[in-house]
Amino acid sequence: MEWTGARYADGPTAEVETWICAPPEHVWGLVSDIELMPRLSSELQSVHWLGGADGPALGARFVGHSRHEALGEWSTTSQIVEYEPPRVLAWAVEDPERPTALWRFTAEPRDGGTLLRQWMRMGPGRSGLSLAIDRMPEKEQKIVFVRMREFEAAMAGTVAAVKELAERTADSGKADA
Repeated sequence: MEWTGARYADGPTAEVETWICAPPEHVWGLVSDIELMPRLSSELQSVHWLGGADGPALGARFVGHSRHEALGEWSTTSQIVEYEPPRVLAWAVEDPERPTALWRFTAEPRDGGTLLRQWMRMGPGRSGLSLAIDRMPEKEQKIVFVRMREFEAAMAGTVAAVKELAERTADSGKADA
């Protein structure tokens, strides 16, 4: 990620992609399994569905528990805001109208496999990062840049892990992470 000088209010974004030698339906089964994600992330520790939901659906909500060395531990509630199996899964963190972040997976058929993208946008709603910016407003651009680089690296790790798992399990149809 190159230095952009972005501020939090700019809604900076990051995106990573990988090609996976597995059909989109198989990749979808992995990325839409939110309970698998903590095994693929160093920051996300656990997740669980709310309100009786047992899987993704438009409007379904889930809680994620996260930990970061510099930011501590926190929990957020997210809501599925786009749900188009086996293509798009997106969720807004906290307030769907003004989320602290918006995250999206897209899976599209490509060259006999799947092109998987993970995308995120920071803000516009206030988040834990906003507190750090409030304490050091003169460092806002650096704080945003460092956090966006962390997100990009984590997302690259996630799509690489999904690729490895999808390709390993495509023949059996099982996702034993």
